[in-house]
Amino acid sequence: MFFTNIKLAKKYNYLDEKFLKAYDWLESHDLKSLPVGKYEIAGSDVVANVQEYTTLKVEEKKFEAHDKFFDIQYMVEGVEFFGICDREGLKVKETKPENDVLFFKTPDIYGHVILHPGEFIVVAPEDAHMPGCCVDKPEYAKKAVVKVRV
Repeated sequence: MFFTNIKLAKKYNYLDEKFLKAYDWLESHDLKSLPVGKYEIAGSDVVANVQEYTTLKVEEKKFEAHDKFFDIQYMVEGVEFFGICDREGLKVKETKPENDVLFFKTPDIYGHVILHPGEFIVVAPEDAHMPGCCVDKPEYAKKAVVKVRV
């Protein structure tokens, strides 16, 4: 699955060499057995963060966005409700420029996908996203988030 606005599909090359390196890394590693941590794929331009966590209710999560990186959010284990919307017009609640993240007030209307093991979504800087939400009840999840520099 690939989800984006037609303007962004024309703006960014999602098959650029940096993305292909990220996809190859995801495919070539045994992510279930890979320890939590940070993994350089192509210097600081493509970096994977392997995470383990318990999904939370939507009400407990925040929408976020990044200016300097795309996210490739790849589910390794578990199932996750993943909120998505255009960040334009959203009200900023908090900024953490040192971590390249902005947090937003949750909009009244937004889309979502359900991510299962082996599935991923690519999130552009123009997209606000709310990862880590539970579908029915909180559960264990393991994910690789690959950061690809714009």
